[in-house]
Parts: sequence; C-alpha cells; structure tokens
Amino acid sequence: MKKSTLIKVFTFCALPLLSTPGYADKAVEQAVEYRQAVMNVIAWNFKHMGAMVKGKTAFDQAAFAAYANELQAATRLNVLSGFPEDSDDSDETDAKAEIWMEWEDFQQKLKDLQQQADTLAKIAAAGDEEATKKQFGDTGKTCKACHRAYKE
Repeated sequence: MKKSTLIKVFTFCALPLLSTPGYADKAVEQAVEYRQAVMNVIAWNFKHMGAMVKGKTAFDQAAFAAYANELQAATRLNVLSGFPEDSDDSDETDAKAEIWMEWEDFQQKLKDLQQQADTLAKIAAAGDEEATKKQFGDTGKTCKACHRAYKE
C-alpha cells in the first residue's frame, strides 16, 4: 500500500476519534498516568538503593547492581511523550508549568539523569561499594535538580 494511501486511511479512521468529546482529555490523562508510572519505577529503584546506601538495609552489591540496571532502563523510556502541552492542568499531577516554558532545559535534565544512571549501572556492576555509593549520590542530585525546578 502506498504511503499516501496509508495516510488517507489513518486520517479517515482517526478524525472521528479526535473529534470525539473528551478524547483529548483522555489522551492527556493517559499521558499523565504514563509519566507517573515511569517516575514510580525510577522511585522504586532509588528507594531500594537508597536504603542500602543509608544503612537501613544491608548493602548487597548484586541487588544494588540489579536496581541500578532497572533505573538505567527506566530512564531510557520516552518519558517526554508523557508531557504533552496542557498536561499541567490535571489535578493528578505535580508538574509545574515551567516544564513547557523551559522545555530544552527539561530535556537536558533528563539527558543528565540518563548519563548519571548509565554511570551508576557501570560502577555498580564493577563492584566497588564506595564508588557505587558516591555515584548513587551524584545520580540522586541530578534527579533532585529536576524536581526542584519542575515539580510542585
């Protein structure tokens, strides 16, 4: 099937959905749910690594490395697609409107987190507990920088 034919078919099928009352609201609601789900995965892994770093649980290098790998994978999900315009109006979000006004900075902060998570996964896999703990702190600071700027 030709590309132009596919576009016509898609347009024909999608237009009724897009013009359906509440469809846009549902799409925004789903975007908010998606980004929150990604952030929950990130938080889950940070929580367990943080407990080890703070001595609340025994430091288990293999478990820590597994959490670091999960964190790394979560930061690679396209969370930016969960931030469409007008999704800051939802009652279910703590996102500040500044995200959309400073989009390039927001994107950069995500890239910074991805780089820090990559480094954390590598260091954790190498097995140096002190270096792992230090990198965990650096990764956490990167995460907090975004929260300070863009979360209520």
